[in-house]
Amino acid sequence: MVETVLSAVGLVIVLLVVIMTVKTVRIVPQARARNVERLGRYRKTLEPGMNVVIPFIDRVKPIIDLREQVVSFTGQRVITEDNLVVSIDTVLFFQVTDPRAADYEIVNYIQAIEQLTATMLRSVIGAMDLEQTLTSRDKINTMLRGVLDDASGKWGIRVTRVEIRAIDPPQTVKDAMEKQMRAEREKRAAILNAEGVRQSQILTAEGEKQSAILRAEGDKQSQILRAEGQAQAIENVFTSIHQNDPDPKLLAYQYLQALPQLAQGTGNTVWMIPSELTTALKSLSGAFDASAGKPGDPPGAADLRRLLPEPRPAVAEPADGGPAQLAGPGSENGQPGPVTT
Repeated sequence: MVETVLSAVGLVIVLLVVIMTVKTVRIVPQARARNVERLGRYRKTLEPGMNVVIPFIDRVKPIIDLREQVVSFTGQRVITEDNLVVSIDTVLFFQVTDPRAADYEIVNYIQAIEQLTATMLRSVIGAMDLEQTLTSRDKINTMLRGVLDDASGKWGIRVTRVEIRAIDPPQTVKDAMEKQMRAEREKRAAILNAEGVRQSQILTAEGEKQSAILRAEGDKQSQILRAEGQAQAIENVFTSIHQNDPDPKLLAYQYLQALPQLAQGTGNTVWMIPSELTTALKSLSGAFDASAGKPGDPPGAADLRRLLPEPRPAVAEPADGGPAQLAGPGSENGQPGPVTT
């Protein structure tokens, strides 16, 4: 019986030692903190590691996380300066820097930060129109972070960053913005198309200009070469004529060879013959009046008479010294018309 009582007492003592040890030694993880109250009054804040408290006298409060935390607030409806209701999603980054203030200065600092964020959003967005709200996110983030950091400083909280995740305007505004963006894209496309057409026309005009210049240069060189060839040919003919010293009979023969070519033109009824040709024709007719082989003919006269066509026109010199007339095409009764010199 005595042994049983002793065993029970020993067991109670061991149990009390274990309970006292658990109540006395408290281990706090890294980047955490716990506040201690002694007889209902704040005593100290436990640091990370092993800490000793007085059991049944000191009360250890829940763990406070000292790491940077992220909380998001979605669907906060805010009215802009131009009376449009937009829905804003906000992401807030904060960190507890003073565990005592975070535990004793505010009941629920997460809820307090959410309400403060909504209030600051209404204040900041209410001073901007919709266009400024959509294009000034960095400005809104900076203003919100500054206001929230100042307001939450007494709670032992430091707001490190505020981000506007989404701004959702009304559906009617979305439709209008989509039409505007479509019009802007079509405008840019039309401008780019016009620029392309303009550049293409400029390049085409430049090409045509270069082509015309090259053609003109080619025509110029061609005309120069043609003129040089004609000059060379005339020079050769002129030199040959002077070297051979042709007599008037040969010149008259050349005139007679050219007369049928003059007659080939339509409407040529009157031919103007130079007076020098009359003298040459007189000499030629005097040389060829006799038959072939007449005494006194120059060498080759008979062969020349055979080559010449039968003389149809008659050259007559008027008595009054007027211009000589030569029968030509276009005269009456089927006879050649007069040719005046």
